[in-house]
Amino acid sequence: MSEEHAMPTTKPIPRTSPWLRRPVIIAMTALLVTPAASACGSDTGAGGTSPGTGRPSAATTPSTPGIPSAGGTGGTGTPSGPNGGGTPGTSTPPVPPSPPRGTQHQVRASVYFLHGEKISPAPRTVTPPATAAGALRALLAGPSRYERGQRRTTAIPSGTALRSIVVCRHVATVDMSGRYDDGGGSLSMRARLAQVVFTATRFPAIEKVRFKVDGKPVTSFGGEGIVLNGPVGRADFEELAPLVLVESPLIGDTVRMPVRVWGSANTFEATFRLKITDAAGHTAADVYATATSGSGTRGTFDVTIPYRATRSGSGLLTAYWNSLEDGHAVTEDTVPVTVMR
Repeated sequence: MSEEHAMPTTKPIPRTSPWLRRPVIIAMTALLVTPAASACGSDTGAGGTSPGTGRPSAATTPSTPGIPSAGGTGGTGTPSGPNGGGTPGTSTPPVPPSPPRGTQHQVRASVYFLHGEKISPAPRTVTPPATAAGALRALLAGPSRYERGQRRTTAIPSGTALRSIVVCRHVATVDMSGRYDDGGGSLSMRARLAQVVFTATRFPAIEKVRFKVDGKPVTSFGGEGIVLNGPVGRADFEELAPLVLVESPLIGDTVRMPVRVWGSANTFEATFRLKITDAAGHTAADVYATATSGSGTRGTFDVTIPYRATRSGSGLLTAYWNSLEDGHAVTEDTVPVTVMR
């Protein structure tokens, strides 16, 4: 038996149209099955995150939460196709060396916190085969000290525990402890649902989530009565995603020239800008980017940006667009990174 998403009938704030189909995985990944899983499902379906795909794969370099990690290069800058395929580039994401004998291999995953009132991913490492369960437990542990210093927060009540996750036919049934629906208004309730949905659907075997609390299926969530009458996906929480959602690099990552940036966007005519600021506060790059769709339909983007930094150290990747009224910059997402010369 497996676990899935449920679709809230309280309609999200109509800001955009549903996402495009999730990007397809470029590299083949094996289905990972936990001992407790049934023949129908598994804990996850794949490992960490593969740059440029929008979904995880097992061949990625692990990083330590809150500590800059190596990476940020590769690809050719060709955007993904309408279904997330496209041409991700000629370079292949590096495969980490085999772990020493007697140690467990770890893969990179992403957990989704809040930056302001919008979803924001952060890196974590998890141990197969329970990769989705590991990511959700890392989410429930909350942001690291570094991430809190970068104003990443969570709407999930402290003390919430994951009871189980089962995946069947691309739907994950996630069973949380009773703390999960304690307190908070409608925004907090929708945000905590979105955090779990975005974290779980980062894995290629999961497209939607169905919720349980203390083993009981959820049909009305929290005191606000958010109706969940079926599995829910990312499109059901579109109002909680920034118009430009950067999925890589992640907060705390170390980037090198050229840096590969990918994610999703729903901007006017699918265009926006990406800016890299170096440790000296100088603009190292400021380029236009185009998603596969926009103006009400979320599309994917995958670009490689050359830059010229004057000094290595703490920098910032900013995704923004220019107002049609007066041309001022409207910031959609910021990702603190270490920029290397």
